[in-house]
Amino acid sequence: MKNERSAALPVVFVVDDDASVREALSSLVRSIGLRIETFASAQEFFAAKRPDAVCCLILDVRLPGLSGLDFQAELTKAKIQIPIIFITGHGDIPMSVKAMKAGAVEFLTKPFRDQDLLDAIQVALERARASQANEKAVSELRAKFATLTPREQEVMGWVTGGLLNKQVAAEIGVTEITVKVHRGKVTRKMGAKSLADLVKMADILGIRRTKS
Repeated sequence: MKNERSAALPVVFVVDDDASVREALSSLVRSIGLRIETFASAQEFFAAKRPDAVCCLILDVRLPGLSGLDFQAELTKAKIQIPIIFITGHGDIPMSVKAMKAGAVEFLTKPFRDQDLLDAIQVALERARASQANEKAVSELRAKFATLTPREQEVMGWVTGGLLNKQVAAEIGVTEITVKVHRGKVTRKMGAKSLADLVKMADILGIRRTKS
């Protein structure tokens, strides 16, 4: 039971080449009841197996090999979405602007207050939770869409694109009654409460069709 509770805890990753910084951050993060995993380089982080949990990353800007900003770009390229808190002893305004524009949660210059970092961690974890919930919702939506027949998927695309039933019928070469039947099945299978609801789903899935 204890292991299960521990596995459910959010994880804070730290990538910093200074062992004393890694040790200090470990003590600080554990003091608020979170798990922490530390790495001396970006390469170590990429080589490690990451737990399937809500997480964030505390990242030193100046690292041996791959710099913190380059590391941030590599994560984006690899589609690894982890909210990042940058820490640095040599930060400047252009560097912080670049980091924040690329999606960083915070950019802290050493020495910083423990509370400032703890606040940033909470913001980052909330962002991670929201992202995880959104990914789950999109995944469930795709699963529902996959249960539709090819014709039902086609009808959903045209209906949410703004066409009337008779226009959809003319577009795909069936009767208006047939379109109504397909539309009813689509609404039921997708769990939509209204056309507006269905349109939102289609937008998320990127399947709305419009006449050229």
